[in-house]
Amino acid sequence: MYRFLFSSKWLGYLLLAAVFATACVFLGRWQMDRRAETLAEINRVVSNYSATPIPFAAARDQFTQLDPAKEWTQVELQGTYDTDGQRIVRNRPLNGQPGYEVVVPFKLATGETVIIDRGWLPIGNNNPGSPDSVPAPPSGEVTTVVRLKHAEPELQRGAPQGQLASIDLPTYAAQLGYPVLTGAYGQLASETPTAAEMPVAFPKPSTEEGTHLSYSLQWFAFGVLMFVGFGYAARQQARNAAIDAEEDEAEEAGTMHAAVPSRRRTPPERKRKKATAEEEEDALLDAQGY
Repeated sequence: MYRFLFSSKWLGYLLLAAVFATACVFLGRWQMDRRAETLAEINRVVSNYSATPIPFAAARDQFTQLDPAKEWTQVELQGTYDTDGQRIVRNRPLNGQPGYEVVVPFKLATGETVIIDRGWLPIGNNNPGSPDSVPAPPSGEVTTVVRLKHAEPELQRGAPQGQLASIDLPTYAAQLGYPVLTGAYGQLASETPTAAEMPVAFPKPSTEEGTHLSYSLQWFAFGVLMFVGFGYAARQQARNAAIDAEEDEAEEAGTMHAAVPSRRRTPPERKRKKATAEEEEDALLDAQGY
């Protein structure tokens, strides 16, 4: 009954279903991988974001090469800002608003230098392509608490004088002309003494998991439903074929029945009753118009 499944047409349908299901599995696993990355980021935020700051001596290796598990770790630094080396980073949206970030070299008492991202600034109204003003960092000896962040990759686009396309630390260090620890930078959490004006502080990263799990389950379900649809279509095809076969058999039986001659005897015609003399006379007169 299901021999039609071995036809080229139905084998093509099966191949199409298999390809679609494979694509669904791939997309479902991709969503699961994204969920795993999101959960790992959430765990880092929960573990490190509000933990007690550690001294620079314990975190120096992280500024050379940051361990992903140590991202968002709070580190306490003491030193001075190099305001001459300050830059603004282009194309940094915050809460859907375009703007910039302010990065400044921070020279430690040990003689080493790290980069601190002091916060966000909105786009300017007076000078296109730059903020209206950039708040200056505190002068003199400053104690800061920063959160460790990975350096960003170099972007294949330029930036105007005094600006950066991304927080690409090796490129930034080349502009400064003196050694900088380029394995990580610090996102400012607090500083003492505080400046009169400050850039907008960064919000805490979201700890919401998002919709990756539901999307992955939907893709897996689509892959299964493709084979369910194929099975349903095959069942309907087999059912319709069975109905057509029954109708063909019925028509064939009806044709054979009509071809057999009937054995019923044809009823004999009734003998006509002989007319009387009066009836014959009346018929003759009617014919003559009387």
